[in-house]
Amino acid sequence: MATNKPRYTVSVDNELFEKIENFRFERRFQTRSEATVELIRLGLEAIRKEQEEAKKNKSNP
Repeated sequence: MATNKPRYTVSVDNELFEKIENFRFERRFQTRSEATVELIRLGLEAIRKEQEEAKKNKSNP
């Protein structure tokens, strides 16, 4: 299945690999790539929310 999406390789240690695999199977992702993309999306969303909260707290002392 060809795709026009950018690709890159990520190396992780065994512990992180197992966590990604567990997440993949728990959430029933078909591929490791799909699970990894979801983990990245969730992490970026958490960072965005954290930054918004920090901004809100800064403007409301």
